[in-house]
Amino acid sequence: MSDAGVTPPGPSPAGPMAGALLDTLFNQSAVGLHVLDTELRVERVNALSDTVPPEQIVGLYFTEAYELEAPEESERLLRGVLESGVPVLNRVIRGRIMGAQVPGHSLNVTVHRLDDPSGRPLGLLAAVVDVNEREKAHLRSDCLAAVRREVGHSLDVAAACEGLVSALVPRFADFAVVEVVDEVLRGANTPLSPLQHDVPLRRAAMRGADGDGRVGELRRLPANTPFALAVTDLRPRLVALGPDTPWLDSDPATARLIEVNGAHSLIVAPLKVHGAVLGLVSFYRHRGSEPYDEYDLALALTAAAHAALSIENALRYARDHVIASTVQRRLLPQYDGARIAVETAHVLLPGRNSGCWFDTIGLSGARTAMIIGNVEGHGLQTAITMGQLRTVIHALAGLDLEPDEVLARLNDTAERLARERRSLPPGDSLHQQPLTATCLYAVYDPFSRTCTVARAGHPAPVAVAPDGRPVVLDVPEGPPLFSEDSAPFATATVELDEGSVLALLTGSLLADGRAVARVQDALAYPDRRLQDLCDAIVYNLPAEAHPDGAALLLARTGVVPPDRVATWELAHDRTTPAVARTLVRDRLEGWNLDEDTIEATELIVSELITNAVRYGTPPLHLRLLLDRTLTCEVHDTSPVAPHLRHARTVDEGGRGLFIVSQLATHWGTRYSTYGKALWTEQEVPADGAS
Repeated sequence: MSDAGVTPPGPSPAGPMAGALLDTLFNQSAVGLHVLDTELRVERVNALSDTVPPEQIVGLYFTEAYELEAPEESERLLRGVLESGVPVLNRVIRGRIMGAQVPGHSLNVTVHRLDDPSGRPLGLLAAVVDVNEREKAHLRSDCLAAVRREVGHSLDVAAACEGLVSALVPRFADFAVVEVVDEVLRGANTPLSPLQHDVPLRRAAMRGADGDGRVGELRRLPANTPFALAVTDLRPRLVALGPDTPWLDSDPATARLIEVNGAHSLIVAPLKVHGAVLGLVSFYRHRGSEPYDEYDLALALTAAAHAALSIENALRYARDHVIASTVQRRLLPQYDGARIAVETAHVLLPGRNSGCWFDTIGLSGARTAMIIGNVEGHGLQTAITMGQLRTVIHALAGLDLEPDEVLARLNDTAERLARERRSLPPGDSLHQQPLTATCLYAVYDPFSRTCTVARAGHPAPVAVAPDGRPVVLDVPEGPPLFSEDSAPFATATVELDEGSVLALLTGSLLADGRAVARVQDALAYPDRRLQDLCDAIVYNLPAEAHPDGAALLLARTGVVPPDRVATWELAHDRTTPAVARTLVRDRLEGWNLDEDTIEATELIVSELITNAVRYGTPPLHLRLLLDRTLTCEVHDTSPVAPHLRHARTVDEGGRGLFIVSQLATHWGTRYSTYGKALWTEQEVPADGAS
């Protein structure tokens, strides 16, 4: 509080009137008036307490009369007024009247200097008002404001419990303990009261206490204690503590805590929500603090109710997050099989977001599609949306479309999903939640050693050459999925040396200007194991760099081994099918495939070559590729593809592709700027190739 200037002197009352005025002030004033001499001794005082007569105070130093908690500071305050004449108004100090058997109170003190007519100091007039109840009311208000400020801003149970004790210790309690039902922390439903005595509680937060208690400890509430009663009838308890407190014999751990800390007053308040028990909070005061009263009990109950709602929200979020994260992981690829020309590794970092996803899809011609994406948001609906987009991409990848076409058709699906959400009833919680997602789609071709990339609002990939040099990938950015921007998607194609490493990352891993450089530094040793490179990128991240979760997909590029592929350029005439059958048999026998596979492949190649000779244009190429499956490809320059027909019994032709579809596991047509390729895939017996 601030000091004020000297009050201008006025006319002084004289004679009997002055004496009557002084007697009235000292006898009837509700304010404690003290006349102090220049040595700060009390010369006159009115009645301050029923237990301490004024004559016992007269002659004592002011600091002795009030047993102040900071006597030196108070003496400097009084001497400052005596020397300067500047009064002190409404200064709050802590103390108590001498001999009072109560803790220190808050005292409001106003001090004026008394001067004779010549201006010589005669002493001081000190007015003292006990404002303890007013200060306690202000303190309670501050405590509740601190609880609202510290608790409820995090969807984390530990943070909510820690926020409660940090808000109230030491403002309201000298030490406090928060305990939560252990099975609730583990995801079980909140039990209804009364809570059984054998249900364990886990200490979630503790502050201000000395002793051997630690956060995380488990305990069961002993019967017939304030703690057990509070979780039985869900009412708070205000308890005076002392050496003769009977229930401490049945709770030795609490007895030791009370003894070590000298606690004399306890409030136990249940953490409850809708009749269910989350746990309880215990507030203690020790020597030097006033005992709790009924007003304090009301504050404790209000604080506990606020904390209980925050803890319940955090628990509900945790349960929803576990469900959403489980769905997310089930929707992600469960098996990352080895591919003939690409090695991949990935890391999925947990966080609030449940919409990150990645994928590697084997395409025809030993090509590999690499996808990474992110649906903004958290919760089950975000994971479901992610699963829908991933399923659509799998279907589109099987059509052998270019990356920009895949994203364009994926965006069409996203628009339909957005329309469906907008059509929900206004009362549905999803109606007002916008959908936002990003995606990157890349295809690597080991024969041309090129990677073609398109992206929808997603960060561009990071690439490093086999010697550790960064490779620039200038990929045009298309609009995010679900956006109103109708700009077309574009692709970029880059040639990568064998052994290059390509990193596809979600945006949270590239949150600052140094992020790309950190990734490139981690990838500067491309000869290391790919999973080690994944881990190195994570190790280089700054702390708390991915609170929303993140996904990382690495790919090391390669080529098809020469002994696993055979390619021929064939003449464009009617004798070519027979020549092709001979070439195929020789090659497959060299790969030690079984006779059934060889005969089926001969028939497939014969039909594909016949179609190419009849309907295609030269040049004509045949390629065989042996991986986990046997792939046959026939290339020609015609953009026209044959169609599968179901010939009638009397038809003489039209059965070629039908026969192919029956013999092959998969088949299709792939287009390029140079024409098309008809391809088939056949399963190879596990022991039928070498």
